[in-house]
Amino acid sequence: MMIEMSNDKLAHWKDLLKKRLAASRKEGSSEDDSKKKKSEEETELFSKYYSEWKGTGRSRDRSYDTIPRFYYRLPAEDEVLLQKLREESRAVFLQRKSRELLDNEELQNLWFLLDKHQVPPLTGDEAMINYESFLKVGEKAGVKCKQFFTARVYAKLLHNDPYGCISIMQFFNYVMRKVWLHQTRIGLSLYDVAGQGYLRESDLENYILELIPTLPQLDGLEKSFYSFYVCTAVRKFFFFLDPLRTGKIKIQDILACSFLDDLLELRDEELSKESQESNWFSAPSALRVYGQYLNLDKDHNGMLSKEELSRYGTGTLTSVFLDRVYQECLTYDGEMDYKTYLDFVLALENRKEPAALQYIFKLLDMENKGYLNVFSLNYFFRAIQEQMKIHGQEPVSFQDVKDEIFDMVKPKDPYKITLQDLVNSSQGDTVTSILIDLNGFWTYENREVLVASDNDSNTADLDDT
Repeated sequence: MMIEMSNDKLAHWKDLLKKRLAASRKEGSSEDDSKKKKSEEETELFSKYYSEWKGTGRSRDRSYDTIPRFYYRLPAEDEVLLQKLREESRAVFLQRKSRELLDNEELQNLWFLLDKHQVPPLTGDEAMINYESFLKVGEKAGVKCKQFFTARVYAKLLHNDPYGCISIMQFFNYVMRKVWLHQTRIGLSLYDVAGQGYLRESDLENYILELIPTLPQLDGLEKSFYSFYVCTAVRKFFFFLDPLRTGKIKIQDILACSFLDDLLELRDEELSKESQESNWFSAPSALRVYGQYLNLDKDHNGMLSKEELSRYGTGTLTSVFLDRVYQECLTYDGEMDYKTYLDFVLALENRKEPAALQYIFKLLDMENKGYLNVFSLNYFFRAIQEQMKIHGQEPVSFQDVKDEIFDMVKPKDPYKITLQDLVNSSQGDTVTSILIDLNGFWTYENREVLVASDNDSNTADLDDT
C-alpha cells in the first residue's frame, strides 16, 4: 500500500515538473520574440530619423534625383558629435593625402631611374630623356609617380629641343616643386580650423609661430620678440592677400604668391646679408621695422600719435596726408598701434603694388567717390607747396603738375583718375609720391639731374678701373 502511494506521488511530481518546464520554454520563447520585435522597431525608427536628417526620405522632391547635392552645412556649436566627426574625418583625409606623396627615398629612386634612362646627346651639361624612355621610367617608378609621367607634363617641359627631349633636371625639379606644394598645402590645412580652405589671422599666427624653430635664420631671435615677429610676418600676408579686409585668406592664394617662398628661404643657413635685408620675413628686417616703431614712439606708451608718425622716413610726409591716415585707419584714442603701423609701412614701401596703391588711393579719395578729380589733386598738392615755402624753395605751379599727372596716368575719363587707371598706368607710385611726400616730389622734379649725376658717377667708376 505504501509503495503504491509513493509511485502515485512520484508520477504527480513528474507531471508537475513537465508542466513547469513547458511553461518556462513558452515564456522564454515569448521573451525572445519581444526582444526581437523591440530591436526591429529600434532599427526602423533609427532608419526613419536618419533618413529625415540626411534628407534622403521618400518624401523628398524629385529634383534630388537629377540635381546633385552641392551644399553641406557646417555643424553648429552645440553639435559636438558632428564637429568631432568632421575633425576626425579631415585628419584621416589629410593623413591619407600625406601618404600619397613621395618621400625622400622614393625621390632618390626616381632620380636614379631618370639618370639611368638618359639619352644622348647632352644639351650643354644637362642630361636629357626622350618620350619613350620617359614612359619606361614612369612604369618602373611606381604608383605614386604615375601622375607626373603624362604627355601633358612632358609637353610642358619640352623647349624646342631638336631631338624632342626634355631636361632630366627640369623634370625632377618640377616633381620636387609639386611635392613641396602638396606638403605645404597639407601643412597649412592642419591649421584650417573651419575646414573651408582658408586661414584666419589667428590660424596663420599659429602656423608661423610653430614654424619659427625650424628656420635657422631666426635662431637669434629672443622668445620675447616672437609675438612681434609673428605679427610683422602675418601682416604682409593679410595686407596683400586680403584687400577687402575679410579677416581670412585662401590657402590657394598663400601657395600661389611668393611670400611663403620668402619665409621658407630662411631655412638656408648660408643666406646672404643682401637677401636677408630685402626679405621682409628675415630677422634683420623685422627688427628694423620694430626698431623704427620704437624710435618714433617718443612718449613710450606703445602707440604713435600723428606728431610722432610725422617723423617717419625722411620726415617729409605732408600733414594733410597724415590727417587722412588717422581719419581712415584704425586708431585708439587718436593713436596708432603696431599692427596699423605695419599696414602703413607696407603701403609706403611697396607703392608699385596694387594693394599698396589701393591703401593710398583710399586716403586720397576724401569724398569716397571712387576717383580723384582736380579738386582732390589740388587739395593734397597745396600741402607740398606749403612745405616748399617753409624750406625756402619756389613753389611749383599746380596747373603744371596737374597736367603732368594726367599725361602720365592717361585715365579713361579725362577729368577723373580711378584706382584702376593708376594701376594700369604703372605710374601710381610716382603720382602718389608727388602728392603726399615732399621728398618724393623733389625726386620727381629733379629726376633728369639725378639721372645725369648717376651717369657721371658710373663714368667715373669706369675711368677708375
